[in-house]
Amino acid sequence: MLPLFDNVPVRRFTLVTYALIAANLAVFVWELGARESRVDHYAFYPCAVSGPCRGPATDHLAWPGGVFTGMFLHASWVHVLGNMLFLWIFGNNVEDVMGRVRFLVFYLAAGLAAALAQAWVTLQFSGVDAASTPTVGASGAIAGVLGAYFVLLPHARVVTLLFGFLPVPISAMFFLGFWFLFQLWQGGFSLTRPDANGGVAFAAHVGGFLFGVLAVKLFQVRAPLRPRW
Repeated sequence: MLPLFDNVPVRRFTLVTYALIAANLAVFVWELGARESRVDHYAFYPCAVSGPCRGPATDHLAWPGGVFTGMFLHASWVHVLGNMLFLWIFGNNVEDVMGRVRFLVFYLAAGLAAALAQAWVTLQFSGVDAASTPTVGASGAIAGVLGAYFVLLPHARVVTLLFGFLPVPISAMFFLGFWFLFQLWQGGFSLTRPDANGGVAFAAHVGGFLFGVLAVKLFQVRAPLRPRW
């Protein structure tokens, strides 16, 4: 299911959401100049939290820095554009509810929670090689945004492309609930077969989403606007 847009307006231009999209795209273009060395150095590694590390993971930032630089790195155009689509659809309404500064803090905190969740799962259930694999992408932080949206606007409608051609309005509660359950299932599956998750950090998605669900009310300063239709 590919989301296209939702039906909830905002009060003003959501500057932080668009700035984050621009920053992620700019960093990805910067990556292209020397992808391997830049990803190796600036990615987040679970082994950095509790070693040892192997291979390229031995030359990396300390884990607190790697968490924040890694969430702006991406593996491919599909990876970054898919993440930015979700941030564009759901981030503006969450920012509208929190305000710009609070939303930025929330986004970064969600990324931190997601990275640590992924690190814990990897360190507990996988070996040194898995813990020495770079973790990149904004999806953990964006999962936090999805969790916040799930709490704030469960009855909004998300126009979603089904079967690759059919646009259908779906309730946000169903869309995001299905998304979360899929991440939870895939995350559990990858615990038993760590090599079967296709390089997707499902534990980060689950951790980020749960952070958003639990923390959204701490950052909320106003009610969201009502859906338009």
